[in-house]
Amino acid sequence: MGLPSMTARHTPARWLADRARSDPAGSAIEVRSERITYGELWRSVGTLAAHLVGRGLSPGDRVATVMENDPVQVALLFACALGRLALVPLNRRLAVPELGGQLDVVAPSLVVASDAHLDDVASAVRASGVAPAVCPLDDLRAATSAGGIGGPEADGLDMVAAGVRDEDPLLVVFTSGTTGQSKGAVLSHANCFWTNLSLDGAVPLSADDVVLQVLPQHHVGGWNVQPLQAWWKGAAVVLEPAFDPGRVLTLIERRRVTTMMGVPTTYLMLAEDPGFARADLSSLRRVVVGGAAMPPDLLEVWMRRGVAVVQGYGLTEASPNVLCLAARDAVAHPGSVGRPYGYVDVALRDPAGRQVDGEGVGELWVSGPNVFAGYWQDAPATAATMSGGWLKTGDLAERDEQGFFRVCGRVKDLFVSGGENVYPAEVEAALRQHPEISDAAVIGVADRRWGEVGMAFVQPKRGATLAEQELIAHCRQRLAGFKVPRQVVVLEELPQLPSGKVDKRRLAVVASARRAEGGYRVGAEEKAW
Repeated sequence: MGLPSMTARHTPARWLADRARSDPAGSAIEVRSERITYGELWRSVGTLAAHLVGRGLSPGDRVATVMENDPVQVALLFACALGRLALVPLNRRLAVPELGGQLDVVAPSLVVASDAHLDDVASAVRASGVAPAVCPLDDLRAATSAGGIGGPEADGLDMVAAGVRDEDPLLVVFTSGTTGQSKGAVLSHANCFWTNLSLDGAVPLSADDVVLQVLPQHHVGGWNVQPLQAWWKGAAVVLEPAFDPGRVLTLIERRRVTTMMGVPTTYLMLAEDPGFARADLSSLRRVVVGGAAMPPDLLEVWMRRGVAVVQGYGLTEASPNVLCLAARDAVAHPGSVGRPYGYVDVALRDPAGRQVDGEGVGELWVSGPNVFAGYWQDAPATAATMSGGWLKTGDLAERDEQGFFRVCGRVKDLFVSGGENVYPAEVEAALRQHPEISDAAVIGVADRRWGEVGMAFVQPKRGATLAEQELIAHCRQRLAGFKVPRQVVVLEELPQLPSGKVDKRRLAVVASARRAEGGYRVGAEEKAW
């Protein structure tokens, strides 16, 4: 099998090429009843790369996708790596105007969409100011080879791969928009290489691992938290088009899954599934949690089942891996998100930009080869986020005497009540200790006497009934008086961003509406999102 002459030393495409040469019969992807070997996947990548060149795409062009998790999208990522193209996986749950806005930002030459999303993509293209070619996923699958994934290697692959550079964009991943309009974070070949190298140093994989991927491929974690690492190390990836808790529990047992990654909601839904108690989880060596903090009671549920839980902190702009809390440290450091990965430097800065040394609280800044190249075609946003090679995360973090970090919330989330700083994450952690609360979010609202006070939104566990005064009393037992929320709103479900984080901007709208009505009592229209 020929190996293309890639000038980039740090392209993940080299990982797949090496693995296809050393273990061509090894299982790379398993999806439903289909098994794709490393040799078959690599041949498909070559064929697809040549096909994209044949369609007129040239280095620097973008290929957008709107689809469920699919092996064709995997081949497409590596084909883009060979052709010096950038893959832009868009969230299939976006509304047409949102899709159109993101197409305007990245101006792709080609959009690949599954059948379920073709109409929305066509509408989004018409509403946008760009005119990319739209290709049905099934057509691209057929074009890759008459037999689907696994077609012959392209003769022109050496030509396609020539000139790939470490700094070339490989992925453009849109942020979830916690600060407003979502932006396209550009991740280079080198960014993806280094973040996976640091991940493997802390949470290693080997060729005998079986990775279950349920996180969507429009999320940075759908590539850089286990999948690319797995294809580098020769592991098998069980690729699920969508997340279904019952099916996942069955897959863990049937495929002998050894590890997976998800957000806290993923593990909550699995734990709440009727089949969880009797599910065979003996093959799971560890699970990885990201996107938000793992509630202590949920962590205990998984630990009681004998599953090691690795927690951490990351963000799209850091590709995303920044901090890691090993399973062995979880009990001794509750609420922590760990210490920096290898090759990652972090610092705390006060509001004036001065470095906070030792123990203390400040905005978390990140530096290293994992830090992104900037936002696509948005120099002002990039300049506002970067400072002297450091990424300003916008997150407040506290470092203890042992160097472990705890995220206190967003810089803009912090509010001042009676002259005292209140970090919503601390209040949320206290609320989650209530046995009947599934999740909680706290925001600051204006108050005539105190300047600002906390308003809490809580999501009850299934079948639970929560009373406001009981929850306030619960907080008073655990928090200083100025930290205790003055109002508590019970919602059947907290609104979420695509990343799995709570959408606090939407909660602020609810809070404003309730103030306008003269109170904070929840209405029926706020119980379902």
